[in-house]
Amino acid sequence: MREERVVAQQPVKGEAELEASLRPRFLGEFIGQPLLQERLRVSIEAAAKMGIPMGHVLFSGPPGLGKTSMAGVIAQELGANMRRTSGPALDRPGDLASILSGLERGDIFFVDELHRLSRMVEEVLYPAMEDYALDIVVGRGAGATTYRLNLQPFTLVGATTRLGMISSPLRDRFQIIERFDYYTPEELRQIVVRSAGILGVKITGAGAEIIAARSRGTARVANRLLARVRDYAIARSDGSVTGEVAHRALAMLEVDEMGLDKVDRAILESVVHKFGGGPVGLGTLAIAVGEEPETVEEAYEPFLLQAGLLQRTPRGRVATEGTYLHLGLTPPADPQLRLV
Repeated sequence: MREERVVAQQPVKGEAELEASLRPRFLGEFIGQPLLQERLRVSIEAAAKMGIPMGHVLFSGPPGLGKTSMAGVIAQELGANMRRTSGPALDRPGDLASILSGLERGDIFFVDELHRLSRMVEEVLYPAMEDYALDIVVGRGAGATTYRLNLQPFTLVGATTRLGMISSPLRDRFQIIERFDYYTPEELRQIVVRSAGILGVKITGAGAEIIAARSRGTARVANRLLARVRDYAIARSDGSVTGEVAHRALAMLEVDEMGLDKVDRAILESVVHKFGGGPVGLGTLAIAVGEEPETVEEAYEPFLLQAGLLQRTPRGRVATEGTYLHLGLTPPADPQLRLV
């Protein structure tokens, strides 16, 4: 294992400043997603050379992989301003109209959780994306009149964790659709080393590798674990994140070798011990672990499915052979998984 020591600039102070500092600003600073980066680089350079706004972009993928960060990178690369909001925040068409009418030419309009846009707001967005115009209806009934308000050309960047929930008419209006994938252990190691440098944390190669291996393939998790391990290193050691310190810190946090935390293991143990390996319905499973069904489905299941520790079937959730092995149990000779 590498034992080179990374020493960085002075620690960043303040939560808002800390979060902002860890985000890459340009493509050259963004680690991972190499093919996606190259495709975006082509689109950015083409838009810059033609002097026109970049085509509308839709990012999908699990949370914590860098969709929001990449929206900011696009704005920086184009030298544009970025306005940011989220689908749930746009309650009424007027909310969207007020933002769009204030955009300047070439601005980036970033909408997180795009799948949660209301139908009325979504319909207002159609002419804005296609024609850079807003259709405003004045009056009601037979006396209603529609006026068209021209907008400055802009680029909409949408992000979603649930691409299937976005309607076809909205999805078809995006020129660029890209999916973010989970990061490799080496990419996560590089992210941890980079973030340690920004935070002013001394970290060894072994420490970075242990954190990366338990980060669930997710950049956000890697940065969160680094911050918690840093706190442990300061409180219980000399402040340096070595392999041994990282191992002790993550054991205290109940994060195991695969990156599973207490709730992850509770889900797997419930499926195996309380429901005989499954199948078990999502609602029943959520009650068993004391979480909301949406939390289990959106926050925990994606990684368990990706890691092969859980299977989603029409009849419910089922434990896999890997589930038993990870829990230190002997898989049944004829697991119910094979019956669905």
